[in-house]
Amino acid sequence: MKIRQIFNIQRSGMLPIISLCLIFVFTCLSLSQAAEKRSLPTDFSNAIIQVAKKTIPSIVHIEVTGRQEQVRPALPFDDDPFFRFFFGIPNTPRNYERDVRGVGTGIIIDAGGHILTNYHVAGGAAKIDVLLSDGRKFEGKLIGSDPKTDLAVIKIAAKEQLPYVTFGDSDKAEVGEWVVAIGHPRGLTQTVTQGIISAKHRRGITDPSSYQDFIQTDAAINPGNSGGPLLNLHGEVIGINTVIVSSSGGFEGIGLSIPSNIATHIAKTIISHGKVERGWLGIGTQDITPEFAKERGIEVLKGAYVAEAAKGGPAERAGMKKGDVIVAYNGKNIPDSNTIRNEVAITPIGKEVKIVVLRDGKRLNLTARIGSPQEAARVLAGSVKDRLGVEVRALQQKDAGKFKSTAGGVVITKVEPNGPLAKVGFEEGDMILEVNGQAITGLENFIELVAAMRPNQQITLLAVDRRTGRSGYVRAVTR
Repeated sequence: MKIRQIFNIQRSGMLPIISLCLIFVFTCLSLSQAAEKRSLPTDFSNAIIQVAKKTIPSIVHIEVTGRQEQVRPALPFDDDPFFRFFFGIPNTPRNYERDVRGVGTGIIIDAGGHILTNYHVAGGAAKIDVLLSDGRKFEGKLIGSDPKTDLAVIKIAAKEQLPYVTFGDSDKAEVGEWVVAIGHPRGLTQTVTQGIISAKHRRGITDPSSYQDFIQTDAAINPGNSGGPLLNLHGEVIGINTVIVSSSGGFEGIGLSIPSNIATHIAKTIISHGKVERGWLGIGTQDITPEFAKERGIEVLKGAYVAEAAKGGPAERAGMKKGDVIVAYNGKNIPDSNTIRNEVAITPIGKEVKIVVLRDGKRLNLTARIGSPQEAARVLAGSVKDRLGVEVRALQQKDAGKFKSTAGGVVITKVEPNGPLAKVGFEEGDMILEVNGQAITGLENFIELVAAMRPNQQITLLAVDRRTGRSGYVRAVTR
């Protein structure tokens, strides 16, 4: 009896231990299975083969046709009616249009036929032809584009569901990781190349004002690869191949890809709304250099220094001030000003975000509601008058013939007599097409560019004279 009682006590005491052991075993098995699913292939001899087989059906070849205006070279005595009559000089227009053809790559991103590619491939095309990996050809329709990230979405109408790619998390991609590029360089279809991630967060490569955060790779990329995928060894897209850094125009081992986390956000926004509307926080920021930190008494070298918080903007309403240093945004560390700019841009409008700033050596937690481009235009409209001494309106349809431009721009509606632009000859009715080499896409874009200017900054404007219709570059200094 006593022995049985002792056995029962021991058995009951062992139950929790046995249970814990079983839980531990099952947990280890689950983790092992999960790791096995995500682990890299152990046999690298066929790893790239598997990536290619999995992905090629979802990669398309894109052929585009566009219209380009050309200027006919002047002939001797071109404007002399005597020579034109007696020597038969043709009375052809000075400007004429011609067809320009180009090629690129795209990836099918859903079963319905949406295809992601580069803006510079399909953005200005008059005609888009899409060739699938199985040889079928479709006419593509441009759904929308975003020049600032060099991305565009087109769509084809297939009767059946199409194979599509799987996207990976580009934030988790690491320098030194093996990658595969697939595309159609120089029209050579289904070309597969391999390399590694050479670096991350490459910026200022093309347009410094665009939303760039490139992945750099040494996988061979050439003209025609644009819009194709950069893949990890799981066959997941972690980048969209976009540009090469090359003095020869061909492969030199420096290729740049748009991270998948940016690309998927842009693609979803274009498919949902036909265009991209970026979030707005209402701040001007700059990087922190050792010299700048010493001068301002800042104890950190990583973060985004708030040089300006727009009055009435989301940041100011949240309590942010000039001189704050942003170190975290929605749980993500902020190492520099470009990072906060890109993070805000892809944040949904109206979303509340948590921001950590350093002020006088103390960490402060702020909550801001992200604004829209329309709100930014309203809040920042006064900056155009303050900086340039003019008032402007958006380019309208009636202006297209007068200014021979439909690409974008603003028209000056009022000029202060002693303002910065009045001093260099601007008048009411003149048009501004570019600011510091960046084309103006609309009124909101122009206001955004002006709001980012510093006092006493020299700027270069591409302008059109309302009297003559002639265009030219004019330099001015902001106030």
